[in-house]
Amino acid sequence: MYNDSIETLLLRHHGPNSTVPEGLEQRLCASIQRQAEATRQQQSQIRRLSEQRISRRRVVQLVALSSAGLGLLSSGIASIEGILNSQEGQQPAYS
Repeated sequence: MYNDSIETLLLRHHGPNSTVPEGLEQRLCASIQRQAEATRQQQSQIRRLSEQRISRRRVVQLVALSSAGLGLLSSGIASIEGILNSQEGQQPAYS
């Protein structure tokens, strides 16, 4: 989008004989303020997360939990494959 003024955009979209919508400036200002506040909150969350230190104990816990979860997942997949393979051998070739 080009860096056009509000008046230029309104003229281009609605034509030269249209009226300016009621409360347009107030709505635009409110929208800009909401967006600025959301950006400030997001930046403060990012700053807080980047400054937060993680202990070695917590890192070890996270690694242990993730490896245990992967182990459970792989054993579950292996058992499902075993069940499916055993059922495939019992089915007739033509039904």
